[in-house]
Amino acid sequence: MVKRPKSDFWTVGVVPERIDRLTPERLHELRDRIVWMPEAGDWRYYADPFALREGDALHVFVEHFDYRTKRADLQRLTLDLGSGAWSAPRPVLRTPFHLSYPFVFEHEGQVWMVPESSQAEEVALYRAVDGAERWERWERVCALLPGVRAVDASLLRHDGIWWMFYAVIGPDKRDQRELHVAHAPSLQGPWTPHRANPVRLAHDGARPAGTPFVGADGLVTLPVQDSRNGYGGATRWLRFTRLSTEAVEVQALPETFTGDLAHRDFACGLHTMSACGDITLIDVKRIDRSRHRQWLDWQRRVRRWVGKR
Repeated sequence: MVKRPKSDFWTVGVVPERIDRLTPERLHELRDRIVWMPEAGDWRYYADPFALREGDALHVFVEHFDYRTKRADLQRLTLDLGSGAWSAPRPVLRTPFHLSYPFVFEHEGQVWMVPESSQAEEVALYRAVDGAERWERWERVCALLPGVRAVDASLLRHDGIWWMFYAVIGPDKRDQRELHVAHAPSLQGPWTPHRANPVRLAHDGARPAGTPFVGADGLVTLPVQDSRNGYGGATRWLRFTRLSTEAVEVQALPETFTGDLAHRDFACGLHTMSACGDITLIDVKRIDRSRHRQWLDWQRRVRRWVGKR
């Protein structure tokens, strides 16, 4: 008998708490106050949330994945924090290659984005172009790390230096067990991969999983995926006890954030924790084993075959 396929589906939640105040216990306490994004539709999902806020409008940028094409683009949905109502999804960025992890941030009065684009073999910087439809037109500025199949690049400016935390696609699930760091004097570079890379080798926490932040102790903290129970199974934090262009020392904190803490029906994983002021965004996972996935895969292969004729 053909083995049933395993399909991950994610959903995005808005947690009313600062990321640096979250603990697994606190996340569970807030479960009934989390505002969940509408689901994306049949055999689609939203994941990898990052946000910008304007008053009571929380603009949430997400990966929009479709199993029918096995590719994702980037979309934006806006949450009215007063009413709890969500807007319809709006397109943000589409390319011929897969996109995810829309790491958005503000710097020097402009809005920037570093999406995951490993299929293009680069870490690229995009800038929002002002227009009638805000944050729906983006221009590619430059490649921060050209020729690198990096995933989930997460940036932070700390003590006058720009830092990038990322993983690299490679054999034997390399992206789930190696953490890499790069640094630069300015946002547009030049970026230099750290000479100590990979700075951490471990399945229990290496691939970036959200917004780096500076804790009350002045140390940089990075959410990372805990992949011991499979991709996106949980999130934990790494604390950098030393972070300089000369050396990196990192400590894995013991607590883990899991999907069951936040959602009863999406209890199989949690792989993003991003910060937006006094709000934290998360995504959580359920697993579907329906055979309909095989039908979708067959249809996609037929379309590809017909297109090549």
